[in-house]
Amino acid sequence: MELTAEQARAHETFRAFVDAHVVPFADAWDRNEAFPTGIIQAMAREGYLGATVPREYGGNALESVAFGLLCEEIGRGSASLLSLLTVHGMMCQALSLWGSDVQRQTLLPKLATGALIGAFALTEPNVGSDAKSVETTATLQADGSYTLNGDKKWISCGQIADIFLIFAQSEGKPVAFLVERDRPGFSRQPITGLLGFRAAMLASLSLRDCNVPEANMVGRPGFGFSHVAGAALDHGRFCVASGCVGLTRACLEACLDYTNQRKQFGVYLREHPLLQRMIADMIAQIEAARLLCRDAGRLKEERHPRSIMATSTAKYFASTMAARAASDAVQIHGAHGCGPEYPVQRYFRDAKIMEIIEGSNQIQQTIIAKYGHLDFIKDQRARSKKNRQP
Repeated sequence: MELTAEQARAHETFRAFVDAHVVPFADAWDRNEAFPTGIIQAMAREGYLGATVPREYGGNALESVAFGLLCEEIGRGSASLLSLLTVHGMMCQALSLWGSDVQRQTLLPKLATGALIGAFALTEPNVGSDAKSVETTATLQADGSYTLNGDKKWISCGQIADIFLIFAQSEGKPVAFLVERDRPGFSRQPITGLLGFRAAMLASLSLRDCNVPEANMVGRPGFGFSHVAGAALDHGRFCVASGCVGLTRACLEACLDYTNQRKQFGVYLREHPLLQRMIADMIAQIEAARLLCRDAGRLKEERHPRSIMATSTAKYFASTMAARAASDAVQIHGAHGCGPEYPVQRYFRDAKIMEIIEGSNQIQQTIIAKYGHLDFIKDQRARSKKNRQP
């Protein structure tokens, strides 16, 4: 699980970028409920928007462990900015795996350079975890085009995205379409006042007789959820899991700094055993979550059958421990932790969102339990077969 020399150098580069361009401004972005175009351009210049895009399309083609390190550092600086890396990357991943040759050649170079910003639109007002039951419809027209009608909600970066990956139902089959922001019949409304991810510029989307050509379909009818959304969500969960490691590191660093400066009962807070226990838990949980994320990244690179299980496990554990660590960070800071002068209140709000996005923790538990049951049956059969051998 040790980083290679190349991965370690990349990690230092990512950390330096976040320290210079994200950490000093993240609280202001949170208050303003938006991050500026300048940070998007800075990420584009560094190649971060095309981090996982194949080199043939102008991307960096980062291997999965290195990409996880990038997500970790961005998550340490701003969970809202992490959402850009997440949903933009989900669009890139879906097109890389399931897009047509024309879609890949036309769109991936622009997505890789930030000329286009992509967003992922699956969730609806009435449909969250039960993603296969989306109510948006795609009606086939005589000329082969499709007319989309429906609503999407809680779409990260929906206020600024140029192109959306929209999921719908067509004659009972899940389908995925690319919808440009200026296509007639498409509109969006900002969502503000959120608990966390306040700078992620979420939006509600509306599709009213929005006509799209068949060429905008990603994959084919019936593949919309199982293949296109599945690949994107697996990518998103890995990004969120790694970002949670960074968010928890931010909690830990804030607490170490605070407990080294503040005194109560005549001694520094770092000397109080109950606070030491909270900090020790953070350190142990960061190490455990980091190992889970790196293992998931390794299995992704190997295209191992257990990759999906490993990613869900990492996302579940990392987001759970991030929420716990953020709660403890606020507790350690006391009343200061509830005010705007310290970032731990932002960490607390953002960490809660991490437990919900890209498949809630309850969905991850269902996936993990299902895989665990299948592994148990497979192991029992293997043992039984071995015992029957002479």
